[in-house]
Amino acid sequence: MFPKGSLVYSVLLFLKGMLMGVANKVPGVSGGAVAYVLGFYNELIYSFQKINGKAFMLLINGRFRSLYNYINAKFLIFIVGGMVFSYFTVSKLLDYFLQHNELQVWSLFFGMIIGSGIYLIRKYEGWEFKSYVSLALGIAVGFAITFIHPSGENDNLWFVFLCGVIGVSGMTVPGLSGSYILMLLGNYVFLLVDSVNVLNDVLMGLFTGNTTVLYDSNNQKYLIIISVFTLGSLFGLIFLSQVLAFVLNRWGKIVNAVIIGFIIGSLGTVWPWKEKVYAQSKGVFLTDNFDRKIVVGFHKYLPDINSEQTWIALLFAVIGVFLVLGVERFSKTN
Repeated sequence: MFPKGSLVYSVLLFLKGMLMGVANKVPGVSGGAVAYVLGFYNELIYSFQKINGKAFMLLINGRFRSLYNYINAKFLIFIVGGMVFSYFTVSKLLDYFLQHNELQVWSLFFGMIIGSGIYLIRKYEGWEFKSYVSLALGIAVGFAITFIHPSGENDNLWFVFLCGVIGVSGMTVPGLSGSYILMLLGNYVFLLVDSVNVLNDVLMGLFTGNTTVLYDSNNQKYLIIISVFTLGSLFGLIFLSQVLAFVLNRWGKIVNAVIIGFIIGSLGTVWPWKEKVYAQSKGVFLTDNFDRKIVVGFHKYLPDINSEQTWIALLFAVIGVFLVLGVERFSKTN
């Protein structure tokens, strides 16, 4: 165990934040699950819970050191910093692989979720009847989300704010993918791809001295959108953290069993063998503002056991399982 004040500990926190950021961006994968499996979920929730009225009063009174310690700021800075950094770096690399090696990427995540389920079931202590019922409930809800039909894109600012509140659930509720919920709401590409890309272009333009990017009407629209989405996410993060901290304190064992169920249930969402279903009108594919076909769902199918691609995908799934269990074994010995 590395000391909390050490440089190595801070770097590890940043890397964990990056992993959460990558997971949050993939529909079907939960950043909260990453925090849960890597063992810092409770600290994350209780740190966010501290962003409350007392913290606000400390800020107003200028007691910055007390505020820093009260909200566990060092922990939050490195975790959130890693998440934000991943959105503009590792997440773009992930987008590339999802575009060119989609089956292998989904298979890897599928295997990692299986490995996480095995690890968490082993780790859970004191299995009893209510634990099994809670686990089954979590699995059922996780699978049920898979069958909800997606809505169309909506750029209404109140709806964008709501998307921020709901979308952040992937960070606070392990196994519940905020990105997948945004896809169901119809705003995944709009908020997590287009808006982030525009923000990245604007920041790069300002960094190189090109201030004209601020006067582009399309850029202004997306900057407003991502600002409202961020405010919704912050509000949702603080609100959900208060609720989760309360239920974890009150019904810890039951909640943990439900969380494990959520994570296992998300296997239905990340099932690798699927084809995109696109929106159509009178036999013509509908497109978004960037002339891309609009995804309205997925058609899942059983793999062809005689196909070479199927065996490659299964290999990636096995790698995913052993990757998670290998990390578990490494953490025990180090």
